[in-house]
Amino acid sequence: MARYLYDLCGRDERLRFSPYCWRVRMALAHKGLSVETVPWRFTDKQALAFADYDKVPVLCDGEQVVTDSYDILCYLDTTYPEAPLLGEGLAKQRVLFFKHFVERSVTPSLFRIVALDLFQAVHPDDRDYFRTTREARFGCTLEEFHDPERGRAELQKVLAPVREQLRSAPFIDGDSPAGADYLLFGSAMWVHCVSREPWTTPGDPVDAWFERMLDLHDGLARNAFTIRDLD
Repeated sequence: MARYLYDLCGRDERLRFSPYCWRVRMALAHKGLSVETVPWRFTDKQALAFADYDKVPVLCDGEQVVTDSYDILCYLDTTYPEAPLLGEGLAKQRVLFFKHFVERSVTPSLFRIVALDLFQAVHPDDRDYFRTTREARFGCTLEEFHDPERGRAELQKVLAPVREQLRSAPFIDGDSPAGADYLLFGSAMWVHCVSREPWTTPGDPVDAWFERMLDLHDGLARNAFTIRDLD
């Protein structure tokens, strides 16, 4: 059965940096499922018209079309129950809480670290769209929002509970990675792909966790094309 993932690309088609797509790519690897990625750009809305959706990720699993990264993770657990990602009942609700924590607290701090690097990573034809939509969201220019030192200071505080969790286990989900790890890793990989700016501190449990995550699934993320390859 053919399986395709529409995946955001940057100024080089090999540069794939969407935090939400990275969640799904890691989740598919966790399940042992192969996938062919389809490069997609911010302004290519028509390419996703078949999904009645205007952003990625979009997963096409045979005849089934699933959108939104968290919904895709839920779909994968339902359709391929071995090696669960989210669990059920209370466990699943806690992962959902962690999803909101990542998106509302972690990602904005990361964005402040890499805003201008991210702008340069975006395809030139998408930059006007990217600037307009992000500046409307933040209420200021990208140049004003970009403040790596402030972003790192914010992130140090925001990640305190994650840091404590990782003092007692190698992964957020315990002895092995699962959904919560992939939710945070997607955002971390977003930064890693588009910028040379450090977002962790050597010796920090979060930094050690990120290195472990990079090596998972035969180095799927470790071997990813990043801005370093363009430079």
